[in-house]
Amino acid sequence: MSKSLKRVRAALEAAQITTEIRETGNARTAEDAAAAVGCALNQIVKSIIFQQRDGDALALFLTAGGNQVDPDRAAALFGAPLSRADADTVRNKTGFAIGGVAPVGHLSPVASFMDPALMVFPVVWAAAGTPRHVFSIAPAELQRLTGAAAANFVRMG
Repeated sequence: MSKSLKRVRAALEAAQITTEIRETGNARTAEDAAAAVGCALNQIVKSIIFQQRDGDALALFLTAGGNQVDPDRAAALFGAPLSRADADTVRNKTGFAIGGVAPVGHLSPVASFMDPALMVFPVVWAAAGTPRHVFSIAPAELQRLTGAAAANFVRMG
């Protein structure tokens, strides 16, 4: 078992959350993950990491699988200009590779925001620290565990 997967499992166990961690073969994209677990695209939680432009602070946006983060809305919520964090920054600061970033088990605390579209489902699926593993969780439990503020930060289409 990878260190990343162990860290996610430990975070879930520490929070006393009983969940199913499922190996999918490939869950690098929301579409792949939804197909692998047999759920709706918006039941997949995308963990999108942004970085403060003039600083080191990170922000995590937990986004429904079919939605995209609007950078301007995200920056307004965060209170500072943001840009997408590069792969090295994501790995070094969270401990996860892009495509497997979990919403929990980060190496250091990160400001978190949650797409309200996730709250309409009884269960959602999030990356479990690798591009091949996901875990199921009730959206309210995910919000409690991450401390994410529910907010509208998605691109309107």
